[in-house]
Amino acid sequence: LLPQTWTNGINEASKRALLAWEKETGIELVQINGQRRYGGPPPGWVGGPPPAGTEIYIARLPQDIYENTLIPLFESVGKLYEFRLMMTFSGLNRGFAYARYTSPQDARNAITTFHRFRLREGCTIVVCRSTQKRELIVSDLDVSVNQQDLETLLQMITEGILSVTLHASPCQRPAKLAVLKYRSHEAAALAKKTLMEGNLRIGGPGMRVDWLDPQLKQKLQLWEEEPSSSWVHRGKILAVPRPAALRPSLQDVLEHLNILCWRHRLRTPLFITKCVQVNTDGWQRFWYQVVIPGYHVPISGFTWVSQDRQGQSEHEKAKLAAALHIIRVLGESL
Repeated sequence: LLPQTWTNGINEASKRALLAWEKETGIELVQINGQRRYGGPPPGWVGGPPPAGTEIYIARLPQDIYENTLIPLFESVGKLYEFRLMMTFSGLNRGFAYARYTSPQDARNAITTFHRFRLREGCTIVVCRSTQKRELIVSDLDVSVNQQDLETLLQMITEGILSVTLHASPCQRPAKLAVLKYRSHEAAALAKKTLMEGNLRIGGPGMRVDWLDPQLKQKLQLWEEEPSSSWVHRGKILAVPRPAALRPSLQDVLEHLNILCWRHRLRTPLFITKCVQVNTDGWQRFWYQVVIPGYHVPISGFTWVSQDRQGQSEHEKAKLAAALHIIRVLGESL
């Protein structure tokens, strides 16, 4: 089957119901860059966008549910300014969405009303305040990358970039990492998607793009206050972090994940890791799958790991990447 034919055959009944609802209500949904949006602003809106504290994050959605169910549900507690449902290529949703209300009070009402709301039998959703993250970290950049070239590239392929800070990587392998700050959460999310899916030559096979972890941000700020070395860029001294283990330990991440699962009334995750590719430079590509009893679907992905002298096996590194992925899926960060 052609890809389009295959995707058209998935969840047909729900797609037909969505189209009928759009026609009946006159609501227009626009899909771009992996998300489908209503509003932002909605029809008839006058004035600027709502203030901070008006957006909520909705997780653990069944993948076959669409806006014809979600928008009326979340509008029942307050007026929506915008609703964004994250979509897969096949036309299913990715299990999470963002709803922005016209007032902070409506957003608080939505969290109170719908957190742990049973959307259907066996499916309880998670609703919390959106953190509005705007900063990304790009790790394992090639050691030859310089500030000016990186800024130029990011301005060409992403929108809304405010600042770029380049640091030496703390790992044994020579590399660099960059902290990117964007004007909004939406701009940062689109940039993250572009960087993860693009074929960029600035990074090696292990290049990763993640949301900037608050603990890591604090460590970087401490390194800037007490730098071991620095260089000058456009008249400003930029600190080079001293070698240290930036990434949290596997034990710490698993402990955090287990607590998170407990809070969501889920059981201990089960991990499967398998090496599927080995490069001549020592980098290995791992496939992983995580089954969480009580969660509606297994979660899988790929990650690159390398050999080092830290005593941690490649399977443990793959398990660490998988655990961090699960934490992001469940809507929290370390």
